[in-house]
Amino acid sequence: MKIVVADKISERGLALLREPGWQVVRPAAGALAAELGDADGLVVRSATRVTAELLEHAPRLRVVGRAGVGVDNIDLEAATGCGVLVMNTPGGNAASVAEHTLALLLSLARSVPQLNAAIHAGRWEKSGATGIELRGKTLGLVGLGRVGSEVARRARALEMRVLAYDPYISENVAQETGVALVPLPELLARSDFVSLHTALSAATEKMINAESMGKMKRGARLINTARGELVDEAALAEALRSGHVAGAAVDVFAVEPPRGSPLVGLPNVIATPHIAGSTQEAQEEVGTQIAQQVRDYLLEGVMRNAVNLPTLSAEQYRRLRPYLDLAERLGSLVAQIAAGRAGMLGRIRIAYAGEPAEQGTHLLRNAVLAGVLNTVLDEKVNLVNAGTVAAARGLAVEERTRRREQGFPNTLEVTAARRLSETPGSSPSEGAREFAVEGTVLHGTSPRILSMDGIELEAPLEGTLLYFRNRDVPGVIGQVGTILGSHGINISTFALGRREPLRGAEAVALVRLDGDVPDSIVQPICGIAAMTEARLVRLPGTVGETVASQGLPAHGSTES
Repeated sequence: MKIVVADKISERGLALLREPGWQVVRPAAGALAAELGDADGLVVRSATRVTAELLEHAPRLRVVGRAGVGVDNIDLEAATGCGVLVMNTPGGNAASVAEHTLALLLSLARSVPQLNAAIHAGRWEKSGATGIELRGKTLGLVGLGRVGSEVARRARALEMRVLAYDPYISENVAQETGVALVPLPELLARSDFVSLHTALSAATEKMINAESMGKMKRGARLINTARGELVDEAALAEALRSGHVAGAAVDVFAVEPPRGSPLVGLPNVIATPHIAGSTQEAQEEVGTQIAQQVRDYLLEGVMRNAVNLPTLSAEQYRRLRPYLDLAERLGSLVAQIAAGRAGMLGRIRIAYAGEPAEQGTHLLRNAVLAGVLNTVLDEKVNLVNAGTVAAARGLAVEERTRRREQGFPNTLEVTAARRLSETPGSSPSEGAREFAVEGTVLHGTSPRILSMDGIELEAPLEGTLLYFRNRDVPGVIGQVGTILGSHGINISTFALGRREPLRGAEAVALVRLDGDVPDSIVQPICGIAAMTEARLVRLPGTVGETVASQGLPAHGSTES
């Protein structure tokens, strides 16, 4: 076999690829396309762009290995359409990012960069250099994935108390790491240091804002080595100037390089240029890891860390794709609504009826899980790895098939529920412990919702949706419309349902909104007297934009 290594990887990785007697080629500048003509595998980092045009020169190519996490430089749709498996190396730099987080943590506690700058400027500022010990302090981790867990272990070695907020981690997993799981408001209120280790999504963008920082104890410090967009930089700058937040250390900015950022130049901000994962060891690790994965796939067919799927036939794909799209949208809807209810994502239950039950529930289950997990996770979850990721995070999954005697015969129902261990006989009612949505596919391509918690209503599953529950009394719909109108927000569709045909019964609504809708619109709607719950849900705008459906090819594979 021939493996083309387009970007530099470790010598150990190259040796692994040569060991079976394979030809390993490092192409000269401008010769990549020519070398791919008879190649079985391609290894890249971030520099090489794997485009549809490049793949046209690679008729034998079976796998592209990305030494690193991001695959923005790889055309996944084109690769999948050609029958090329794409894999990456998530977690390869987790230790490096965790260590950099600790470096920033210690620097904040002892003002190391500022004191170093003063010495080099000829100033001896010993009298004003009193720092704080980390021993006995509380570290709050927003996200307990690979990096968060590594940070937790190191912080405990410094005798810190560690809290974490992560609705997708089980109590057992957290306990094994020595971490106490708490709701986000409690974490912010109790932590001396808050460190961000969550993915960027509609639910997490600017999660650290004026409101959330107002819940932090005065004098707390913030660290961000995850995503710059998690923080409202203007609000953080104001909190730093007022002293409510004593200091911040950031490796990431919303815009990089951070020209014009309000954080640059503040004396109580420590900043590094997005290099938390850039260590010799991390580069060695990801190069070796991707070489091993490519080798195992080509020798034995073993797939690890795949970011797309092996091919399906055109007919299989045609029948399955609309239900995969439906499944992922239902999962995302459930996750975004259940995220506001503590403990509601301990279990996911899926019920299949009709054609979805006949089409291979394993893939549909993974599509649901992809929709659930992609709301918060750093690594992209898809049909290949969703089950593994869910299991690793302690998310229980229950499945069943059923027959529908009336109404739409081909449906999926997704329920978010607390873990069984959290629901003893004295717990709240079943309705308080679960949230269920049911949907179908209309006209072959259109995903629709049919009911929410048993209340019938039909609505499209796309775009920005305002979900709310209320007591069914006169004036509620008018008040909602007035609030939206006063903010210049147009209503596209308005779907209503209620549990009983009686005044005062529980009612539910899904309102599709046009344009860019701010999260702040929920606050005045929650203030309506009859309102019991309201939340914005953001779903892909059109069919085919979900991760699950993009993980499938439009045609059969190219056999080598």
